[in-house]
Amino acid sequence: MPELPEVEALAHHLREHAVGKTVFRVDVASMTVLKTVTPAWTEHHGREVTGAARYGKHLALECGDLHLVTHLARAGWLRWSDSLAPAPPKPGKGPIALRVHLESAAGSGFDLTEAGTKKGLAVWIVRDPAEVPSIARLGPDALSVDRARLAELLAGRTDRLKTALTDQSLIAGIGNAYSDEIMHMAKLSPFATTGKLSGEALDRLAEAMREILTGAVHRSVGQEAARLKGEKRSGLRVHARTGLPCPVCGDTVREVSFADKSFQYCATCQTGGKPLADRRLSRLLK
Repeated sequence: MPELPEVEALAHHLREHAVGKTVFRVDVASMTVLKTVTPAWTEHHGREVTGAARYGKHLALECGDLHLVTHLARAGWLRWSDSLAPAPPKPGKGPIALRVHLESAAGSGFDLTEAGTKKGLAVWIVRDPAEVPSIARLGPDALSVDRARLAELLAGRTDRLKTALTDQSLIAGIGNAYSDEIMHMAKLSPFATTGKLSGEALDRLAEAMREILTGAVHRSVGQEAARLKGEKRSGLRVHARTGLPCPVCGDTVREVSFADKSFQYCATCQTGGKPLADRRLSRLLK
């Protein structure tokens, strides 16, 4: 799933390549991705692109007072092209959900795509991004949260740290991958009770959030959209590295699975050498 650094990089790419150009046409290949009825997508036609913004993990293309907002979900992506095929994509054929042509039918622009059968890509066309329910519920952006604010946000909470870091209504922008990386750098267990973190632990957590996210943004911004996924993978130390050695201590990176998700951690670095219970595996053994 694209998270804060990748979405920020995509917004930067649109600012560099789309701003100042005119929307020639918007093609909707999958009506299910549209979560709004009015304004219609055709209202973008003939409008100049004036900006691009990020709201948590949402990406917004700005055309004056009209915003095309998307959440890429788990398998969505933005695919930029300097020369699009002029014919509209065929509905139900292939991964393309929506296409934006700039300047002309065969000019530059981008596709919003989604792989796999489980669909979550969503698009809203609104006058104000706050009209998007998931944006209205966002907590403060993760890049704006300092040590003092983090302590306020986590005080008194009884949930696990992994749950809190990925709760968009608490802190916006952090997902499954970067939460794993943050907890690993901070040397904290994913199962730690959020409201019971010591002052020293909060110091490490705040520093890890800042370092992991700003580092990922710096690596990602300026990259071509097609290279961002590879850039993200290359910077990960524990996430999606189950069975590989931890780059800090050499212990084997472990995994805990739940529902249709999983997270990775290093027992030596984060849990005092104690493996965490994998509840999915425990159920299988009963």
